Amino acid sequence: MLSEFRMPALGADMEEGTVAQWNVAPGSRVKRGDVVAVVETDKGAIDVEIFEDGVVREIVVQPGVKVPVGAVIALVEREGEPATLAGAPPSPAAQRAKISPAARARARELGVDVESLQGTGPGGAITREDVERAARPATAPAAAKPVAEEKAGEGGMREAIAAAMSRSKREIPHYYLAEPVPMRRALDWLRDANAQRPVNERLLPAALLLKAVALALQDFPELNGVYEGGVFRASAAVHVGVAVSLRGGGLIAPALHDVADKPLDLVMRELADLVRRCRAGGLRSSELADPTVTVSNLGDQGVEAVFGVIYPPQVALVGFGGIAERPWVDKSGVVAMPALTATLCADHRVSDGHRGALFMARLRDQLQRPEAL
Repeated sequence: MLSEFRMPALGADMEEGTVAQWNVAPGSRVKRGDVVAVVETDKGAIDVEIFEDGVVREIVVQPGVKVPVGAVIALVEREGEPATLAGAPPSPAAQRAKISPAARARARELGVDVESLQGTGPGGAITREDVERAARPATAPAAAKPVAEEKAGEGGMREAIAAAMSRSKREIPHYYLAEPVPMRRALDWLRDANAQRPVNERLLPAALLLKAVALALQDFPELNGVYEGGVFRASAAVHVGVAVSLRGGGLIAPALHDVADKPLDLVMRELADLVRRCRAGGLRSSELADPTVTVSNLGDQGVEAVFGVIYPPQVALVGFGGIAERPWVDKSGVVAMPALTATLCADHRVSDGHRGALFMARLRDQLQRPEAL
């Protein structure tokens, strides 16, 4: 059966993308995870992966053409399934669309045939945004432009960021919490651990912070997932979107996958690689589409606290300020303690301050046991 490979949504702010190049041709055999194309967006050039095994039968959109999210860009014959003959009715399984009740209701309001849609939500689910996008007037083919005629710059990225953040503040009821976190044990452990390592393999505090967030989230699923079409879907895995500032201006937050399940050494290596590729180009589509929570660490900029804006469709953002010595009361009295301020920005449709506070306490406690991270 022929499967439609569509322009993916690489973030809530993306409405269209330009196919810059194809890495495959008709007749190419592909497997899940292969990078089959490069797409230009406001975030830069993104390597687009395919999520099923099969054989490419047709390239629908040629390099240099801009198309909206959800547009068919190639046809793939699924592994082990013969191509469906033209005019043959789809199988009963193909007729059953995976769609939330809210998205289905919106489709009825707008007169959209859900069976004709390709979902961009987790597992291919049709979201409310997919329905509303399908209801918009189609753009004329003449609007397509070669890549050379359009170059996404800082202005385009800033507009995309502004659109996503405006949507976030408009649609998401934010609440904020802050927690001071003593860091002496973590820094002492880090110093001793790094003394045994070559310089290029040393751990940075950022690795500990990311791992602590991921482990703490395992018991607070309402802070780790996506809210789409009026429905929240918790994620069993913690894919941490790491906010990275770009040298030319702008910000991007691709995912480090399965952070809770990885040792600190691997988290550190993957973090360094992710930052390098953010600034040099070479991100994958899954890294932009998969984050289940975002972490913004501005400690190296000298700020005391970060109060962020949730990146939809996520429901939480964790921020870290700089580590600095502060007056701290312990059993011996007032001491100078290296500490930072951790913050939580969360979606009140899914969680409340009580659960948020428990998460922050768990995060603080995780950082008091760095050897367990």
